[in-house]
Amino acid sequence: MSQRIVLASGSQSRRAVLASAGVEADTVKPNVDEDAAKAAFRADGMSVRDQAMQLAELKSVKVSMREQGLVIGCDQMLSLDGEAFDKPVNLEDARNHLRKLSGKVHTLETAIVICEDGKPVWRHLARPRLTVRPLSGPFIETYVDTVGDPLLSTVGAYQLEGLGAQLFTRIEGDYFSILGLPLLPLLDYLRTRGVLMS
Repeated sequence: MSQRIVLASGSQSRRAVLASAGVEADTVKPNVDEDAAKAAFRADGMSVRDQAMQLAELKSVKVSMREQGLVIGCDQMLSLDGEAFDKPVNLEDARNHLRKLSGKVHTLETAIVICEDGKPVWRHLARPRLTVRPLSGPFIETYVDTVGDPLLSTVGAYQLEGLGAQLFTRIEGDYFSILGLPLLPLLDYLRTRGVLMS
């Protein structure tokens, strides 16, 4: 690749998705206070979609101010009837997430922003919709006990690439966006920039 790519994220799944697609990227944690940013956004009445986009931009800009190259910032937020879900803080919180999602359709607001020299040059929002089947209490208990702490790294307390596939009856949207990185539009942009071969 002719230009350095930087992933402004500590997410192992995003890094793995890029690597599997043949995109070499350095990873730099943005060290953004996401809780403070979300609190400010929510105090302003910002939509879940806009919160995700603003967080992705915040991460990308922050890293791009100190790193050369195309800096990819991402954020994903779960929206259920307009309510934003954050990553569960513990396993009991994960159980609560799953109880709320049971039998309902939710949207994953999956935002990506690329910055160069501290300024946004490209952005994209993917909005996969997922239908969770009605989940019994015993299923939720067994699921959380089996998967454990890895659930705390996902906004919906599920991992689609594993046992989490059992939660759903319908998925609308692409797999990569559900994992937190809208890969296909990103690859297309990198081709227009000459970073990847067309």
